Amino acid sequence: MSISPASAFPAPAFTPGAYVTATYIIETSLPLEHAAEVLAGEQSTGTFVRVERESDAVRARFAAQVVSIDEIPPTAASALPGSVGDPALRRRARMRLRFPLDNFGPSLPNLLAAVAGNLFEMKELAAIRLVDLDLPQAFADRYAGPAFGIAGTRALMNRPTGAMLGTIIKPSIGLSPAELAEVVGELAAAGVDFIKDDELQGNGPASPLADRVAAVMPVLERHADRTGTKPMYAFNITDDIGRLEANHDLVVAAGGTCVMACINMVGLAGLEYLRTKSSVPIHGHRAMLGAMARSDQVGIAFGAWQKLARLSGADHLHTNGISNKFYESDAEVLAAIDAVRTPLLGLTPTVPVLSSGQWGGLAHATYEAVGTTDLLVLSGGGIHGHPDGAAAGVASMRDAWASAERGEPAEEAFAASEPLRRASERFGPVRV
Repeated sequence: MSISPASAFPAPAFTPGAYVTATYIIETSLPLEHAAEVLAGEQSTGTFVRVERESDAVRARFAAQVVSIDEIPPTAASALPGSVGDPALRRRARMRLRFPLDNFGPSLPNLLAAVAGNLFEMKELAAIRLVDLDLPQAFADRYAGPAFGIAGTRALMNRPTGAMLGTIIKPSIGLSPAELAEVVGELAAAGVDFIKDDELQGNGPASPLADRVAAVMPVLERHADRTGTKPMYAFNITDDIGRLEANHDLVVAAGGTCVMACINMVGLAGLEYLRTKSSVPIHGHRAMLGAMARSDQVGIAFGAWQKLARLSGADHLHTNGISNKFYESDAEVLAAIDAVRTPLLGLTPTVPVLSSGQWGGLAHATYEAVGTTDLLVLSGGGIHGHPDGAAAGVASMRDAWASAERGEPAEEAFAASEPLRRASERFGPVRV
């Protein structure tokens, strides 16, 4: 095993005038301006006192700078543990800090050390949440972003128009590879575009990755020989970084057209490493994001996080869907979908992945809200739990989304589609 010298990876050149601007929501019992200055200093040149060689010239070139502080109404939530100051004086603000790119260069791990490092531990802050990042072009020069995105995914699954419809294998764990192959055969025959492992199904001894690949791929290849279309199967290859390439190669050697990685488990650096090795789309699962994004008081919001995931190479990125089974409101979900669809530094567009409690009865409301079918809509229980079986579940999804795209009322789709009517008996009324 050879080790490349540090000189093989030179640091970027000095780039005067290039900055990253980070937006935070903070709460503090100290004066807002003081708390902002403490935060800026801690995350760049400063410490709790002025030190030797912390010259005015150093601070002018490398210190983070407060761009704006806009006070907003406070919340009733308790302060974070260890915060200081009189609770009666707590104020809340949206604050923007500007970090010189020369402090960390176009490196996502080192960027995060600056914009989301020790700041969550500062006692001057009763709450702190990173909600957005404005990144310079240098990051797109360094990171390739998605290799396939929307167009490449559509081409591989032979779905040039319309919503891309998929499912998650259910039960998520417990099926043998042979049982998995049977389910995949049923789904392929029903016309599904996409199938994925659950994030819980990795490379465990009950159903190893190699055994799943060996069971599933012949089924998909036979279907492709009959129909000319091979549904995309996203095998979960999440593992230690040193195993990602071998897991990817195992899938591709068998004819697989997609791999899945749980981004927060392999890390952004792991995702970017996989991107440099991958010859198929990377399905980016956001499992564990709630640990960072759910709280209004502390963490990293989806809007900031998704930019980093896209830069690191996620071709598909989970956003949740409306009426989901998790904590996000419809407004938060729609904002997440819009964030992923918003162009980023000229990168190939990432596919928003709608999931969690999705079924055909949500198609019209979703389409009306987002106005596009450049979506991968995953329905787990909504397909596998259909009263007439998984094939009818796929048909209910296809009928509903085709009707929505034609601009028909949801009631019209309900009247015309027996699979959709039967689905509503299980999942409730069609949402209009």
